[in-house]
Amino acid sequence: MIILPWTRRLAALSMLSAIALTAVHAHGANTSVAGDPNVLAKKVRAANGRFETVAAATAEGYAPIPCASGITGGAMGIHYVNAGYLKDDAVELARPEAVMYEPMADGKLKLVAVEYITSKGPASLEGQLFNFNSAPNRYGLGPFYELHVWAWKKNPTGTFADMNPNVSCEAMKTGD
Repeated sequence: MIILPWTRRLAALSMLSAIALTAVHAHGANTSVAGDPNVLAKKVRAANGRFETVAAATAEGYAPIPCASGITGGAMGIHYVNAGYLKDDAVELARPEAVMYEPMADGKLKLVAVEYITSKGPASLEGQLFNFNSAPNRYGLGPFYELHVWAWKKNPTGTFADMNPNVSCEAMKTGD
């Protein structure tokens, strides 16, 4: 039986591909790749879990701004913003400029995400690039870079998307 040289190469390439895929499936979940949303979300949860209660945020100098909803649906929730962190332009994992809560029907606020904000950029955190917001903007700020990290509530549009279709400000509304 004659095996052509290209057939041997194709078989070797197929075998190498199968080995590579096996390695990715076996180790992929534990691989720390810069910008990996799951790795960064875990780090954010570990560094900021203290904000599970609003009392912890206010004790650290965070103050609320109204619930932010999207034009096409979804929301960001109520931002508790630390003005000192907002002014210093530093990007630190354990010091987010804003902590985001979803208002619940029972009147409680549930931690869903954090937001990092800086006017210096382009900015990144753990390899994840920030989004740029020009001025004027709905916040009355100058141009800035921001990164939302939906570390406590899954966001089907992405871990770093601005709006989360699974978050609502409806509980904030009173009688229609």
